[in-house]
Amino acid sequence: MPKQVDHHERRETIAQALWRVVEQQGWERATMREVAREAGVSLGQLQHYFTSRTAMLTFAMQFAADQTAERITRGLDALDHPPHPREALRVAITEMLPLRPGARATSRMNTAYVLEALHDEALRTQVSAGLRDGRAMVEGLIREAIADGHIASDRDPAVETDLILALTGFTPLLELSVITPQAALAAVDLHLDRLFSPAP
Repeated sequence: MPKQVDHHERRETIAQALWRVVEQQGWERATMREVAREAGVSLGQLQHYFTSRTAMLTFAMQFAADQTAERITRGLDALDHPPHPREALRVAITEMLPLRPGARATSRMNTAYVLEALHDEALRTQVSAGLRDGRAMVEGLIREAIADGHIASDRDPAVETDLILALTGFTPLLELSVITPQAALAAVDLHLDRLFSPAP
């Protein structure tokens, strides 16, 4: 009997191949033909799963988001239960920075995704929705920490959320070796210490 093909697994294989091409060669070189070569499939097989480069990128980014969520979940599981909100935020922030191989790959994919979305209205709407959902999750954590007395009650949760998310702006500085991972982590820890310090 012919071997049954796991279509979801095949899509993930193609997504991982796209990550590798983007990480090693950049988004401009990530043609469907090059990704097919990296994935070990024919161009026709790849086009059976993804009819366009944008469709391939969209799936790869959803897969990347799932991988990031899994890394965050594993990081949270390693903390005390329930985890202190400061530590939960630290895990979320650091997993969004390119500090480890898996996170570096997803970070570079994310950059390509955002750049592509600037020129594709449908993709822009989708990316915006994802970013808004992520921001809402962080703001929920901040509001809960304020309500529980971990953060001073006079803090503006919307502003604090934006400042937390601004820490992910270390990404290009890390990728281009402008700052070291140790420097980025020191800045993250200092900001969180200030945020969770008791009111004077």
